[in-house]
Amino acid sequence: MVCMRRLLSLIIAASLLAACTTASASGPPVHRLDEPLPLLEGDDLEGRPLSSSEFAGSVLVVNAWSTTCKPCEDETPMLVGLSERYADDGVAFLGIDHVDFVADAQRFVERYEVPYPSFADQAGRFAAVLGYPGLPATYVVDAGGTIRYAVLGPVTEEVLVPLIDEVLAAGASPTPSAA
Repeated sequence: MVCMRRLLSLIIAASLLAACTTASASGPPVHRLDEPLPLLEGDDLEGRPLSSSEFAGSVLVVNAWSTTCKPCEDETPMLVGLSERYADDGVAFLGIDHVDFVADAQRFVERYEVPYPSFADQAGRFAAVLGYPGLPATYVVDAGGTIRYAVLGPVTEEVLVPLIDEVLAAGASPTPSAA
């Protein structure tokens, strides 16, 4: 089972590396993707069940973060602002707290007044599922459940807003979704 997970992680990482990238002067490369969002299931930071399937039909911005990641901390106020800005436009935000103690993650969310849910991923299993090699990592998923963009590294508003706007304008894809 562990070998299968490692193989899946390598395949996802290789597909991200092989994906079309667009260099950005204001951040890391933007990877253009056309892959179904894997079904993400687990508990939120309050211990309640959470699933990416709850966001079906919405454009979804998934952000993997940690309390010990300074770039994650730096981008959080921007993500909070965008989540509020796009709330009425059919865009949802979902966090993945990567390997923190839940109490630390709860304090982080409270400090930054994060309005959207985050998975409590103490084991780091979503890194293998999504293939992010480090933090932060942000994915823009269309309303049909297809990952359209991945930003593996700190993202800025100048980079993220055009990606969200493009995915909103394009509508749902015909690609089947795992979520």
